[in-house]
Amino acid sequence: MSTHILLVDDDQDLCLLLASRLSQHGFRATWKTSSLEALAALEATPVDLVVTDVSMAAMNGFELCERIVANHPDLPVMLLTAFGTLQAATTAIRVGACDFLTKPPDIEEFVGALDRAVRSRRLRGEVKRLRLMGSNLPRVGEILTGSPAIQALCEVLDRVAESDASVLITGESGTGKELVARALHRGGRRAAEAFVAVDCAAVPHALLESELFGHVQGAFTDARRARTGLFKQADGGTLFLDEVGELPLALQPKLLRALQERRVRPVGSDQEIPCDVRLVAATNRDLEAAVQEGRFRDDLYFRINVVHLDIPPLRARGHDVLLLAQHFLDRCAAQAGKRVVGVSPQVAGYLLAYAWPGNVRELQNCMEHAVVFARYEDIVVDDLPERVRRSPGTRALPGGNHLSPLVALEEVERLHVLRVLDAARGNRTLAAQMLEIDRKTLLRKLKRYAVRPEEGRRGTAPAAPVLLSAPS
Repeated sequence: MSTHILLVDDDQDLCLLLASRLSQHGFRATWKTSSLEALAALEATPVDLVVTDVSMAAMNGFELCERIVANHPDLPVMLLTAFGTLQAATTAIRVGACDFLTKPPDIEEFVGALDRAVRSRRLRGEVKRLRLMGSNLPRVGEILTGSPAIQALCEVLDRVAESDASVLITGESGTGKELVARALHRGGRRAAEAFVAVDCAAVPHALLESELFGHVQGAFTDARRARTGLFKQADGGTLFLDEVGELPLALQPKLLRALQERRVRPVGSDQEIPCDVRLVAATNRDLEAAVQEGRFRDDLYFRINVVHLDIPPLRARGHDVLLLAQHFLDRCAAQAGKRVVGVSPQVAGYLLAYAWPGNVRELQNCMEHAVVFARYEDIVVDDLPERVRRSPGTRALPGGNHLSPLVALEEVERLHVLRVLDAARGNRTLAAQMLEIDRKTLLRKLKRYAVRPEEGRRGTAPAAPVLLSAPS
């Protein structure tokens, strides 16, 4: 729906002119010629922003602004005056105006100021809404989300938690694959037993066999005493193999045999030990490509990929960014003993515009950094890490650090829509959800942008962010 602007000025001709010009830029503008009429209109019809002249009879613009801010604290008010003095600007700040422009305003500057004010209001409302809903959202383990894609993943977790089927979790680094694995363990019948995790990329290849299966005394030069492997430590519970794509090829058949036979042979032993584990594996690599290239055994791939969960990147999770930012902020502030309660609307805009290549882990790092540097109750832009403040995605934001040529509002929208489509890997349904519009509206926009159906897709990535499948 178009943004509704209420113009207040005793100059009717100026009201008509501004209303006409604003309608050309996609705003819905109505007007009143007195402050009392404006106050009555606000009680009858919701508006997104009020623009009022300062010099009016009966009640001037400063008094009107003060009344509106007192009775409608979330409604931004912009003041216009023919006399842009320092005293007038100071008074505007005191009464709570969101901006102060001289009249008659330059239309491009005026539209830009309106757009910033409305965006700031919506972000402020979204921050409040997410702050309230965070504690009321249903959770699976430590997974906190309002994203339809992640909620669908949580439903899958509920369905497969009780089974012993092997699960392969894929997704970019930092998306929370171990968090999902732990939620899977806690939701199943093995919850009372051990959850044992190992990062296959962090253990030297020469030691990984001993790490997994254990060894007997004297099995090799430094084996001064026997050691129980992780398979046996996880007996009855869950073994989580992170970065499973890094397993050396020579070890893969031994892992396959252990999974199939439910028995392991420690290094240097001629005895097999029974063990009952549920295997959950994770990787940020394309294992199908690794199989085709001979770097990963196909039989092991099918054995660990009974159930496949793909975690979408943070940039594809919409306003989960703000929800998770508030969650991390609360936790970091409590640990630091600082009173930091939220983020400013400007910061919310930066967080939504940033691409988050490090995903949830990077967001957590960002909020910890912001709390360390915070001087006020709300995080401000200067508290953010420099990489977030100076990223290309934030250059068009109010107060951004990047200088860029002014472009038409339509072009800004086009670039944003295409960026979201790219983040959704070409999935138009998911992109529409992220943009908070219906799919038909998105398709109309893409047709206007001359985007063909096959464009906007990244490689051969699946359209659905969550997969539940049994390989044939």
